[in-house]
Amino acid sequence: MSTQFYKLLSVLLDYPDDELFSHLAEISRLVKSSDDVAAAERQAILDFIGGLQQLGAIEAQARYVQTFDLTPDHSLHLTHHLFGDDYGRGPALVDLGEFYKQSGVEVTDGELPDYLPLILEYVCNLDEFAAQVFLGDAVKVLSVIADNLEKAHSPYAVLVRIVEARGGLAKLAATN
Repeated sequence: MSTQFYKLLSVLLDYPDDELFSHLAEISRLVKSSDDVAAAERQAILDFIGGLQQLGAIEAQARYVQTFDLTPDHSLHLTHHLFGDDYGRGPALVDLGEFYKQSGVEVTDGELPDYLPLILEYVCNLDEFAAQVFLGDAVKVLSVIADNLEKAHSPYAVLVRIVEARGGLAKLAATN
């Protein structure tokens, strides 16, 4: 499986700006033609994209803000789910930022290094197994986020579940 799939998930989990909307048809074509996407993943992603198209940019942006910015239980900042606002979160963020720097990745847009779309940007530079291992370390947090999103009937839940499942593949391989 191509790690560029993680780039696609990163884009879809990030704020739905006008640039995303101008590329939704192209993203749909990529998903439909990719051999790297399982049939269930493909359908879930296409359904998600269809839902975005039906909403339109302004409504999708409002939903995104309500879902992720105004509801802490849905936060895409992974350390929030581990530490909340506890002092332990700061060192974890610094460590992750340093890890990125050592790997040659610079966080330049002012985003915290634990933001899931940024993590997915990082893993798309890894081979598939290394990406799965890296995401495997976050499977428990991803599961919590996906559970919370599902309880709220958020369409974003399916995307987080796909990331969780990909990370879970490394755990599965390690036990066999």
